[in-house]
Amino acid sequence: MPRPVVPPSQLDFESPGRRDYLVSLEHDSIWGEFLIPLTVMVGPKAAPGRGLVAFGSNHGNEYEGPVVVKNLLREIDPKQVQGRIILVPVLNVAAFRAGTRESTQDDGVNLNRAFVDQAGTTPALAGITHRIAAFVRDSIWPQVHVVIDLHSGGEVARFSLCANFHPIDEPEQGQLIEQSARWFGVPLVMVYQNRTPGLLPSEAERLGKITLGTELGWGSAVNEEGVAYGRQGVLAAAIHHGQLQGQIRPIGHHAAGTQRKVEIVDRACFVPAPFPGLYQPLMPCGTKVKRGQSVGLLHDFNRIDEEPCPIQAGVEGVVLAQAWRARVEQGQHILVVGQERDWLSP
Repeated sequence: MPRPVVPPSQLDFESPGRRDYLVSLEHDSIWGEFLIPLTVMVGPKAAPGRGLVAFGSNHGNEYEGPVVVKNLLREIDPKQVQGRIILVPVLNVAAFRAGTRESTQDDGVNLNRAFVDQAGTTPALAGITHRIAAFVRDSIWPQVHVVIDLHSGGEVARFSLCANFHPIDEPEQGQLIEQSARWFGVPLVMVYQNRTPGLLPSEAERLGKITLGTELGWGSAVNEEGVAYGRQGVLAAAIHHGQLQGQIRPIGHHAAGTQRKVEIVDRACFVPAPFPGLYQPLMPCGTKVKRGQSVGLLHDFNRIDEEPCPIQAGVEGVVLAQAWRARVEQGQHILVVGQERDWLSP
């Protein structure tokens, strides 16, 4: 049966069973609506404010997340749901339609910078992207205590596959987040700086939620390992946080004991391109490097006879990300090295 089209006010997050919706938000340019696919499954032990949400396509050209969540729509048996599970395979429908990071065909806004004061409630911030942020705030946050925001590098960067979160001041919340991140099975668990305003995960963390992000691929493709890790992470979080019945075994680097924790809070972890040019990596992501070691070369083809500029690690650690496209702009982060850190708990 086709999904019913409903405004956010008509979503039923309480009644037992499964419901599949298209959530309607008014279109800014045509006489029509943006339609956000959303599925909710409610079990017999659902409690107010307790549940899990998994988002795909916060950015419109990152595809592992949408594939993971779409697959889980068919895989999760509503009879096994104990609490509340909300699945949103495509959150930023405007950017997903354009196949771009931001909502380029509409308001041009990056959804992962749109969780700011008065988003969707004031004329200056009334475009579709800010209204999606307002929908998440008003309709989703009150229903859940676990938030999974599935990202990948898109056209921006090639990552060593990782789960990620920000530094957490509250010790119990921080340990729960780190443990949940490890269950994805990815090679790296990344702790990253929390200075950027308007991030969806930052707001969820501030609200005390167990909040997990990922980087599961790159190049606007679908990475098969990334999809497997994403599936594992969502199911493990649902099971371990009491929303889904069942057992799940560790996979990948989690099972092998080779998972590493890295931090990119220090400004020196990031190397911006000193001039526009073509970036040539010298080693793959995931490689351990020393401070000052050359990880890549930046070529200036307007000075064809000059030696390329060595791009050197600013810290000792693990190559977390490098520019994906060869052509880079001045100031673009073309190398990110994570500093290895100890786990909060064994």
